[in-house]
Formats: sequence, C-alpha cells, structure tokens
Amino acid sequence: MTDTHSRLLVISPHLDDAVFSCGAALAASPGAVVCTVFAGAPRDERVTEWDTQCGFADARDAMRTRRAEDAAALEVLGARAVHLHFLDAQYMEDDANTPAYIAASLLDVIHHHACDVVFIPLGLFHSDHALVHEASCIACVSDTSVTCIAYEDCLYRCMNGLVQRRIAELASQGIEATPLLEPVDAGTFQRCFETKQRAVQRYASQLRAFGPHGYDDVLALERFWTLRHV
Repeated sequence: MTDTHSRLLVISPHLDDAVFSCGAALAASPGAVVCTVFAGAPRDERVTEWDTQCGFADARDAMRTRRAEDAAALEVLGARAVHLHFLDAQYMEDDANTPAYIAASLLDVIHHHACDVVFIPLGLFHSDHALVHEASCIACVSDTSVTCIAYEDCLYRCMNGLVQRRIAELASQGIEATPLLEPVDAGTFQRCFETKQRAVQRYASQLRAFGPHGYDDVLALERFWTLRHV
C-alpha cells in the first residue's frame, strides 16, 4: 500500500478498528504505527451492555483485556501500538472529548513518529468514529508534508448511503476524496489477507459479541480514499 520508505500511521477510534479496516494494508507495511484514540479506562468499575456481551465483568477488565488483544493483533501484523487515554462514548458522561483536544494529541503522535502517510477513518455512523474523523482532518488533511488517506470503516460502510454522504460532506468542506487504487500482485495480496485473518482472530472478546457472521465485512476488500484540500 505504501512506499517502503514511508512512515505509516493508522489512526483508530477503538481497539480493533485499524485492523478490521486496514489489516491487509498494515501487513503490507511492516513497522507501521497504530494509534488508538479511545483506549483509556474509566476509574470506576462500571458495567455496560456491550462489555457484558463481550464477556467482561466491568469496564476496567474490558479495557485491560482489549489493550492486550490489540497488542497481540498488531504483533501478528508487525505493527506498533500507541494507546491514547481518551474514553469511548459508552464510558463518557459529558462532552469532554472535543475534536481540537484529540487533534492535539494526534499531532504529537504524528510528529513523534515522523509519519508522512496517515490513514484516518471516514467516520461513519458511530459517534466515536465521527469524532476521530473530525480530529484527524484537523490534524493532517491540511498538512502538505503528510499524505492523508481515509479508510472506509468496516461494519458501518455497508450501511446505505453513509460513504456517499461522507464524501459529499468532505467536498462541501473543500476536501477532495479520490479512490485509492493500488493493485498488488496476487501473491502479495493473498499473503497480506491471510495475515489479516490471523490478526482479526486476536480480538476474541469483540468477535464474541458480533457473533459468527456479524463481522463478515471485516474480511471483505479494504477500500481507501486519498484526501486533499482543493
């Protein structure tokens, strides 16, 4: 997916989104960095419906296990994990997570790792995804030293009209989205896809909640858009 000399960063809303949506691309870019925004754990031991479906007793148990699952998945792909402290929506009781606040943290990561190619979510449907999309656009779309590539958020990209609506919204903001078509030879694609399949299985808690066919889209073709201001 990227030049062998590029320093790739994938920005992930949750502890699975980067691998679910970009796992094959990560497998093709060993040494990439994956920065997960909502990797923080609440101080109390609250219980949410989603964590219960995943088999956890409380939120702190959930985040401890999910960070370990993420590290194991990225190890399969030869990628490095950066976990930020922000709490995802199911743990929040106010609007303390703002796009500007998150963007500042993302800029620190981009500069610290000297990344010149950044993959960001299109930000479809889920409020956390939309928030990270907005923050990511603030952090890197206008930066001419960075190539900004949006990935279609797996599971949500299949919902009617969401991708088209986001592309139209970006156009209204003066951001041009061009489909990224980088065919690779069949052998490389198959190797990367098989590696992604192994990495996906490391997220055992999340797959439990999705059910046996609830994550089929994760194993479909990954799709990307190059973003630039016009």
